[in-house]
Amino acid sequence: MELHQLTIAQAIEKLAKKEISSAELTAACQQRIQQTESQLGSYITLTQEAALAQAKAVDDRRAKGEPLPPLAGIPLALKDIFVTKGVKTTCASRILENFIPPYDGTAVRKLIEQDYVLLGKLNMDEFAMGSSTETSYFKKTKNPWNLEYIPGGSSGGSASAVAAGQCLGALGTDTGGSIRQPAALCGIVGIKPTYGRVSRYGVVAFASSLDQVGPMTQDVRDSAILLNTIAGHDPLDSTSVNRPVPDYTQSLKTDVKGLKIGVPKEYFIEGLDAEVKKSLENALEQYRSLGAEIIEVTLPHTQYAVPTYYILAPAEASSNLARYDGVRFGYRSPNAKNLTEMYQKSRSEGFGPEVKRRIMLGTYVLSAGYYDAYYLKAQKVRTLIRRDFEAAFQQVDVLLTPTTPTPAFRIGEKSDDPLKMYLSDIFTINVNLAGLPGMSLPCGLSSQGLPIGMQLIADYFQEEKIFHAAYAYEQATEWHRKRPSL
Repeated sequence: MELHQLTIAQAIEKLAKKEISSAELTAACQQRIQQTESQLGSYITLTQEAALAQAKAVDDRRAKGEPLPPLAGIPLALKDIFVTKGVKTTCASRILENFIPPYDGTAVRKLIEQDYVLLGKLNMDEFAMGSSTETSYFKKTKNPWNLEYIPGGSSGGSASAVAAGQCLGALGTDTGGSIRQPAALCGIVGIKPTYGRVSRYGVVAFASSLDQVGPMTQDVRDSAILLNTIAGHDPLDSTSVNRPVPDYTQSLKTDVKGLKIGVPKEYFIEGLDAEVKKSLENALEQYRSLGAEIIEVTLPHTQYAVPTYYILAPAEASSNLARYDGVRFGYRSPNAKNLTEMYQKSRSEGFGPEVKRRIMLGTYVLSAGYYDAYYLKAQKVRTLIRRDFEAAFQQVDVLLTPTTPTPAFRIGEKSDDPLKMYLSDIFTINVNLAGLPGMSLPCGLSSQGLPIGMQLIADYFQEEKIFHAAYAYEQATEWHRKRPSL
């Protein structure tokens, strides 16, 4: 096995035994980036010299016998939505093309405290608005399994890089499925923790009541290792929840006898791709053979999730993106004759079409006369969706659903039809509306050789149940070992 193919857990072990050095590991990932980046387009910014310097510093400390944290010397990458001190943070937008933050966000700081190695910042949909990483101002990222297909979005660069071995793991963000959907389409593991489990401080805001940070990795154990590092209370984030963080690696057990797995009938609908459905049925069969109990449940308000989400998320986006005005930081139009023109031109030249669409939609639903009809009603429906889940979790431990309705689609296939694109997240957005934890993990390949993912959902702060169920399935199957032959 080549060094860039190691899992985080394998790399930690080899570094501890001094079988490899962090500098070798980092150089192997950088070489892999060099070989594949022109095809994939996963990265916006590379930090090559700094990464090697970080790796060598860790090697020096290890050679002196200093005690080191678990992730010391592990090369990771970050979605370009995480604020990084001294390293460009663009959110894949022209408006932040040259923005260099003066501080690190909390999730990043926790990785720095672990002495990780930052390989670079990863491509994404502009301001995390999209399901295909086609709305980035800089480039379109490709799916490493087939370069004619999308990697998913908005954390498409993160999914593509992890699947292709360009980094050992990455952080993404998930507002309506932006970790889980690309993880499914690129054949890796992605978890969106419970809302409030990981600090959002230093993450460029899209929709503040929905955004959540999570790991994207090759397997379930690596996700547990990364979540251990970034989870926890942060006084700098008022929505961060103050409760102890368990050691998620302790939940990685293979015995699922008596585990109750709920299958929501509303998720197995017409329009679900036949191969996705078959892979999910095989996964349920696998759980049955391991001794789990499969129970059909109902989430009656599922059909309202997409319209609810596309009222609430754009409303919050419209409010959050008001700060990009060409005055304090970011892009300022050189063509303005007066103050009003400067605002208008800076924003219209700085934002791409999808971001503008969502700002306009959000501003509309918040405007006088429409607020009650749309925004207020959507908040009430959101409560009903949350109650559906609460009722289901009185009967079962976890829910199992498809992550996406189809495997990856071709680049450009849905670009002209925003509604078709929005439906790519039909199975993931409910989890964000309810604030629940959800994970996507690989469960099959389509006849075209494209990955298929399944989603496990648990009750609030019950990530351990997800890790338990996911690990048992993963160890009983081979899907997590399959890698694209890029």
